[in-house]
Amino acid sequence: MVNWVRKFLYRIFCVIALLVSVYLVVDFLVSGTFDYRIFLMFLLMVVVIVWGIADWRKSYILMQQKESELKLYQHYIQPLEELVKEIRAKQHEFDNHMNAILNMYLTVDNYEELVERQSAYITEVIKDDDSRQYLPLLRISDKVLAGFLYSKIVRAPSYVKTEVEVKSLEIISGISEHHLIEIVGTLVDNAYEACTKERSQVIMELDSEDDRLVFMIKNQVEDMKLRNINRFFEKGYSTKSEDGRHGLGLYNAKMLIERYHGDIIVSTESANDREYICMKVIV
Repeated sequence: MVNWVRKFLYRIFCVIALLVSVYLVVDFLVSGTFDYRIFLMFLLMVVVIVWGIADWRKSYILMQQKESELKLYQHYIQPLEELVKEIRAKQHEFDNHMNAILNMYLTVDNYEELVERQSAYITEVIKDDDSRQYLPLLRISDKVLAGFLYSKIVRAPSYVKTEVEVKSLEIISGISEHHLIEIVGTLVDNAYEACTKERSQVIMELDSEDDRLVFMIKNQVEDMKLRNINRFFEKGYSTKSEDGRHGLGLYNAKMLIERYHGDIIVSTESANDREYICMKVIV
């Protein structure tokens, strides 16, 4: 609060000083007592004031950015902490499963049956534990991004199946955290909104190369035409509706990516008789 008052008073001082200087110059001109030394002093004062205002503005923008990043950290670190608590809570359950597997030989007569029953039991345990597949998110260096992605995944529609592959634990990017979240959030939202009960697969990949983040997301599509892909980043274009309320997210994301000299690549691919649209961002 003290810093805010001090900066406010400094701005008031600059404005008053500028007005007084202008008044004095005009008064000297009218009275015929103008001197070039007075003009130089006035000019110097203006330069100092303008420089001070510019420096204050730069500091203010930087402070706002840091506050935004702090709020992001506080907001998205919580889902990650919930994942950690969930995993810790399941530790006791995991110990029980291990005991069941280790003691299974007591009820089985031969080795082949033991291997078969243990394999079936382990497969069933892994299938029932959805949180295990998101463990790699806990290990990446960017905890805000990890918490954000996990919050998106757990809040996705129940029919959506999300796979996450982490190819690099050290996530490095030159983009500010809140802009990174804005870009990634737009891509994730678009992928989830495009999902249906029949086409419910979403795949995310996280990587880092040449000190830049590589984020790719794929979702199932049907009969995606090349001309539609080319229009994805046009301002106002949307496949959802024509009411003007959609079509800005991808456009804004592309503008941010270009601002940081990044790249976004859109393509389609086929796998397991499924067609996917892929969006790959490098920033």
